[in-house]
Amino acid sequence: MRRPSPLPAPAKPRPPAPVPEIAPDAASGTPVLPFVAPSDRLPVTPDRELGMRDVWRASRARRRALRAEVRRFTVRQRRRRMLWLTVLIAFVVLVAGTVGAAYSPLFAVQRIEVVGTSQLDAAAVSDALSDQLGTPLPLVDESAVKAALVQFPLVESYTLEARPPNDLVVRIVERQPVGLIESGAGFTVVDAAGVALATTPDAPAGLPLFTVQGGARSDAFRAAGQVVRSLPEEVRSQVTAVTASTPDDVAFTFGSTDAQVIWGSAERSAEKAVRLQAMMVGSPPDRVSRYDVSSPDAVIVG
Repeated sequence: MRRPSPLPAPAKPRPPAPVPEIAPDAASGTPVLPFVAPSDRLPVTPDRELGMRDVWRASRARRRALRAEVRRFTVRQRRRRMLWLTVLIAFVVLVAGTVGAAYSPLFAVQRIEVVGTSQLDAAAVSDALSDQLGTPLPLVDESAVKAALVQFPLVESYTLEARPPNDLVVRIVERQPVGLIESGAGFTVVDAAGVALATTPDAPAGLPLFTVQGGARSDAFRAAGQVVRSLPEEVRSQVTAVTASTPDDVAFTFGSTDAQVIWGSAERSAEKAVRLQAMMVGSPPDRVSRYDVSSPDAVIVG
């Protein structure tokens, strides 16, 4: 049987720290305690030495505390940033959805409507544009539309209008014939720009015959065409012949009375038309042989 080991000796009690003497203040006689450093008051006696793991844990705890403080002081900024991010994402989704829907078959052309035609056949124009059927409205080929409408000489200008979800509207402005040019093939109907609209063997009624030096592509013809277009309908319907050798000597004749109108250039045509119409009321064409409105400030009736 083994003999038990002796018990360790009890630890000796640590002597109490000396109490500093209280010395009275020399001036007031009040007792003053002397300053004692914490190290002197509470001596540190660690049970074990600190290792790298303890240093790492302390560092991690410090970083966590710093992150918590940063989050606490930046919560408002983070909320504002999240709000703007949400708005931006919603806007991008809305734009992407709209663009995707616009270019999808949901907005493809299913009907072509032609408006503004009086001389042209609207159905024929619509058939010429039938290759655009099934094309999404934003992808309608304007060059193909132009190539199709060039086949119709009466088309002066046009505009395209998309009417979602499936309609394409073509607004056409037709060329207005202003007169006839006689040639070996017959009589050619032309507009104010000299564009040939049709050719017939006989002269169509209601259109004056143009006799212009240089033909339909000359400056004289363009001036004469502008003059005829500026006339009021009740005056233009009486014109049977138009002559011009230069852009400054346009003249025309009223066929029913052979009364001649000296117009001059195309400048101030609207004012000249008003003065001519007023003179024709007071002096009808069957009573005079000539109206000279080349200077609208001094109209001559003879």
